[in-house]
Amino acid sequence: MFSRRAIVNASLAAAFILSSLGISPRSAGQGLQQKLEAQYALTKTTDDKTDIVTAGAILILQKDKLIMYPTTTQIPPQNTYKDGRLSSGAFGAHQSIQKFGSLIGHAPPSQLQTASRNFVTGEKFWVTKIDVQPDGVVFTLFTDAIQDVRYYSTLKFVYPKGSTPSTDQVMSTVAEVLKVQPDEDAKSDDKGGDQQQGAAGGNANQQPPAEQAPAAPPATVGIGQTVDEVVAILGQPDKIINLGPKQIYVYKDLKVTFVKGKVTDAQ
Repeated sequence: MFSRRAIVNASLAAAFILSSLGISPRSAGQGLQQKLEAQYALTKTTDDKTDIVTAGAILILQKDKLIMYPTTTQIPPQNTYKDGRLSSGAFGAHQSIQKFGSLIGHAPPSQLQTASRNFVTGEKFWVTKIDVQPDGVVFTLFTDAIQDVRYYSTLKFVYPKGSTPSTDQVMSTVAEVLKVQPDEDAKSDDKGGDQQQGAAGGNANQQPPAEQAPAAPPATVGIGQTVDEVVAILGQPDKIINLGPKQIYVYKDLKVTFVKGKVTDAQ
């Protein structure tokens, strides 16, 4: 067993290392607290724990058998998560004892006949408090009404013995048990943005419209063109006036005069 002096020396050594890195134990804890509360936004409940005043993040449980008690009990049950295992400890043992109708050991006062409930993977609840302690992080959890009963409990993420994990390590450990449900409003906004982008930009696979061919130049009849050349341009006339060496080809809106087989005038 370590002497009190050895424990004090170890604490001083740890404080010296943190201070040499420009980090105090208190500031390190505050940094973790802020990061946890940013990730797992807190929910505020009424004083009697019968309703929610301000809703925070919805948490989705990633492990089975998290024990909770109705909020009408004086003390919430304590769960722990350590070495990848979720445990309800003595509270879970008392729950099992109650099922068999017998009592062994010393249970929490006024909670011997508590209607506890085990929550399993996929069930959802809120977090009302996050407490960073020297040996772990404690979450206080609170549920919506289930058959008119709201439940609560604490869940402590216990640090490995003799060590203090980094902030990222703690965040990773918490994520093994608690996952934040994505914001439905954000998902709707993203979907709406995609639709707007599609409406504005069109289908990415849609081919651009084909360029229209340039308009054909207007038909042109010039002095000196032959009868065959004019017919190739204007087509057959509606009427032909034959005046011997002079011929007039009458079209809908044009008269072309030929003399000796060549255009001399067009009106």
